[in-house]
Amino acid sequence: MPRELAVVIVTWNVRELALEALRTLYADLDAHGPQAEVWLVDNASADGTAEAVRAQFPQTHVLASAQNLGFAAGNNLALRQMSFGDPNTPTEKLPRAVYFLNPDTRTHAGATRTLYDALFTLPRAGVVGAQLEYADGSFQHGAFALPGLWQLAFDLFPMPARLYESRLNGRYPRTWYARGEPFLVGHVLGATMMVRREVIAQTGMFDEGYFMYVEEVDWCARIRQAGWEVYAVPRARVTHLVGKSTGQARPQNVINLWRSRLRYYERAYSPLKRAVARQLVRWGMRRQIARTERAHAEGQLSAEEHDALIEAYRTVHQLTRDTP
Repeated sequence: MPRELAVVIVTWNVRELALEALRTLYADLDAHGPQAEVWLVDNASADGTAEAVRAQFPQTHVLASAQNLGFAAGNNLALRQMSFGDPNTPTEKLPRAVYFLNPDTRTHAGATRTLYDALFTLPRAGVVGAQLEYADGSFQHGAFALPGLWQLAFDLFPMPARLYESRLNGRYPRTWYARGEPFLVGHVLGATMMVRREVIAQTGMFDEGYFMYVEEVDWCARIRQAGWEVYAVPRARVTHLVGKSTGQARPQNVINLWRSRLRYYERAYSPLKRAVARQLVRWGMRRQIARTERAHAEGQLSAEEHDALIEAYRTVHQLTRDTP
């Protein structure tokens, strides 16, 4: 019989983080359930992640890729190994849900069970995500409204500080989390994203046109269009050590982020809205270039850092003129 839940973790050069993520995940599953199998996809790490996981957690299905597939394709690799996407595999033979979990997470007691129960209790729930917190225990947003032009402007230009936590910037009030009850959202973060098998069968998997970033936003948007709902579940708590994987290649990740965002705008926005978004990004990149030049002149950046960032911002500027 298939497991109730399959958990997928995609890694790249974060061995110690991944081992701790697995330790806390297995402790939670052993104590609270549900019955689960865990898959780890290693994207050609050079730090021995796959070997360490096999040695310390032999119950984990380890898929060691010879190349860095990125987040979307890495998760899809595990899904295909489970037979998602195979027309000859009946849906009831698949895990009842799949939980996509970042390697820079620490699972709190009962979090996985709480998400699982919510997924199958809430009406039309297709996706659920946990309430996140930083390493010091402080609040971290784990769900957002689907991105609009105002959120784009907040990312690119200075805004009044009091507005950064507002609905205008796609944030949900902290009082909603504090109530402890699930609430509808635009999308959850891919750091903790649990999806029903019927949703995967109906909407497909992650769009592999996204190498990194925005893939969960795109999928949540497609899932909502298919008639399912997306919920934040505050009683499920997970610590998220933000950016420990993506922070390894800063200039390249600038390009990855904006290439993905521009791809999303092309698919989700009207022609006029796309044009406005591209112009905002162009202005934003010019601003970043000017800031980088000033930081270098003031001795805050080395010549190498300066050159790499300038090239990244110029690349993004050019992407706004290309067809994604």
